[in-house]
Amino acid sequence: MSPHQAPGPRGPGVPDAALLTDLSSEDFRRVGRLWEPEQPPKPSVGYWQNAWRRLKENRAALLALVILALIAALCIVGPGLTPYEHEELNMADKNQGPSALHWFGTDKMGRDLFTRVWVGGRVSLTLALLGALIDVVAGLLYGGLAAWFGGAVDNLMMRITDVLSSIPYLVLVVLVSLVLGRGIPSLLVAMTLTGWCQMAVLVRGQILQLRERGFVLAARALGSSNWTILRRHLFPNALGVIIVAVTFDIPLFIFGEAFLSYIGLGIQPPMTSWGALASDAQQQMRFYPWQLFFPTLFISLTMLSFQLLGDGLRDALDPRTRP
Repeated sequence: MSPHQAPGPRGPGVPDAALLTDLSSEDFRRVGRLWEPEQPPKPSVGYWQNAWRRLKENRAALLALVILALIAALCIVGPGLTPYEHEELNMADKNQGPSALHWFGTDKMGRDLFTRVWVGGRVSLTLALLGALIDVVAGLLYGGLAAWFGGAVDNLMMRITDVLSSIPYLVLVVLVSLVLGRGIPSLLVAMTLTGWCQMAVLVRGQILQLRERGFVLAARALGSSNWTILRRHLFPNALGVIIVAVTFDIPLFIFGEAFLSYIGLGIQPPMTSWGALASDAQQQMRFYPWQLFFPTLFISLTMLSFQLLGDGLRDALDPRTRP
């Protein structure tokens, strides 16, 4: 064999030509997939979608939401479920216990308590929701402007809230009742005249944390006005904390209305509320306990449900606890 025909040294892993000719398809087998295809990306979940998912995982908050929905529905349709009016007198049926004719019994004037409880629930919940709404609007505007301008303006505005918050609540209610008279309008004014101060302090703290963030500086560099920055950037980012504060604020209004009606400074006849019903029943509590039981039951259930819902919303809306 000539030097040109002599096979040179084979490198490692280079098969002999003879071996290649002896291989068949039976000599090969599938060893499995050596790589996994990329998983499709999960759909993006927004802040509010994620908050709702987390809230649904909180069973106590979800149960509280269901209870509040049932109470609100009964306040709307409950008076229409019976043939009685909430001020319909029937002295022949006075102080009757719960029965098929009167599901919650009757009061000392023979009025149907089931109808009166849900009419009173309308008044109590309406006052609480309107009061919370006024607190939010006033607190947002006042606290947001104080935090945005800062300096002497902030200091002056916060001192005003300190003075208003120091006024005794009961004294304020009595003064407003003397000026405007007793009733729903005066009660709403008295409960919100200084109630917004705590909301303003909370909003101010949130705006102070947010106003130096990068997105605010970018909006300012693009020429956005102060009101635009507050409305489009700062207020929406503080909304989660504000919603939680409102759920804790509503029970305070419900309790405040019940307390004032209980001592005679709240809702006046012929209108009624849960607090007014409890006030009327406390004189006969030892003999006819059901007259006090039902209004206080729904006061307690509503307040507890809002507290549980507030706890659930606080956990769901807190971005530091998001997975």
